[in-house]
Amino acid sequence: MGKPGIEKDVFGTTADGTQVDRYTLRNDRGMTVRLLTLGGIVSELHVPDRHGKIDDVVLGFDNLGQYETESPYFGCLVGRVAFRIAGAKFDLDGRTVSLAQNNGPHHMHGGPKGFSRVVWHAEPVEGPEPAVKLTYVSPDGDQGYPGTLRVTALHTLTRNNELRIALTATTDKPTPVNLTHHGYFALAGAAGGGVLDHLVWIDADRYSVMNAETLPTGELAAVAGTRLDFRKPTAVRARLDESGKPGYDLGYLHNRPGGWLATVARVRDPSSGRSLEVATTEPAIIFYTGNALTSLKGKGGKMYGPQAGLCLEPGRLPDSVHHPDFPPTLLRPGEEYRHTIVYRFGAAE
Repeated sequence: MGKPGIEKDVFGTTADGTQVDRYTLRNDRGMTVRLLTLGGIVSELHVPDRHGKIDDVVLGFDNLGQYETESPYFGCLVGRVAFRIAGAKFDLDGRTVSLAQNNGPHHMHGGPKGFSRVVWHAEPVEGPEPAVKLTYVSPDGDQGYPGTLRVTALHTLTRNNELRIALTATTDKPTPVNLTHHGYFALAGAAGGGVLDHLVWIDADRYSVMNAETLPTGELAAVAGTRLDFRKPTAVRARLDESGKPGYDLGYLHNRPGGWLATVARVRDPSSGRSLEVATTEPAIIFYTGNALTSLKGKGGKMYGPQAGLCLEPGRLPDSVHHPDFPPTLLRPGEEYRHTIVYRFGAAE
C-alpha cells in the first residue's frame, strides 16, 4: 500500500493574494487525506471498499476559487461558534454582544469570515502516524466576538484508517466557543450517486426541536415514535418529511457521557461495504443530509444536488447561547476548550 508520510504542495492563491497550501497524508493501509490551509478543509479523503477499490468519499471542489465563492462549508473547520445563533446576538455577563449577520438576520458558522474562510498556519508533524497542526489567532472583536481566541486543530491520519481531529482553544476574555468539522461524506464515492441508501445509526434518545427557520425552540424531545429515530440503522430515504422529502437537518443530544471519547454515530453504504464511525468528546451531534445542495459542480465535474452527501458534526447544540438547558458553550480566561473528533473508516466483506 505504500509508506506513511506527508507531502506539501501549493493548491492556489486566494482573491486577496494569500497562498493556500495543500498537505497530503498517507498511511500504509490505502487511506489518503488531503488538507488545505484555507479553512482547514479536508478536500479529499480516499479509502478502500470491500474489494480494496479506493475512492474519494468527501464532496468538494477541484479549484480554490469555488471554495472561496460557492462552498456550502465543504470539509472545513467552523467556528468560533458552529451552527446558528438567533438574531446574531446574545447576552454575556450583563451586556449584549452583537455578531455579524450571514444567515438572514442570524449568525451562522462563525460569521461571513469565520474559521472556514481564513487561511490557517500549518506545521507538519512527522511520526509513524502523519499529522498536520493548524493554528489560528482570532482577534478581539472578530465577527463581533469578544476576546482574542487562540485555536489549534491537529489532524492525524492513524494506522487504523481514522482521521482524528484534536481541537483546542484559549481566550483572554469570556467568549462562546463551539468548533466542529463540516465534512460531507458519500461512502459510495463523491461521484457515486449520493447517500439516500446509506444506513445511519445515531445513539441518541433526544433531539433539539427546530422551528421553521431551523432554529431550536429550546425543547428537547424524545426521538421514539418519530422519523428522527436512528437508534436502529435506517436508510436515509426510508422516512419522508411532511413535504414528502427524505432530508434531515437537526441536532441530537447523544447518550454517551460528556467529556469521554465515545462512538455516537455510524453510517454504512451497502453498495461498497464502506462504513464510517464518528466518535466525539462533545455532548451533541448534528445530522445534515445536504438538503440545500443545488446543481453545484464538484470534483471531476460531478454535479451535487440534495442528498449528494451527509454531515455528522459533533459539538454543542445550535443556538446554545440562548438556551440554558443546553450544554453551555462559554469559555473563560484560564480555561481550555478541548474537543476530539474521530472519523473511523472500514469496509465489510
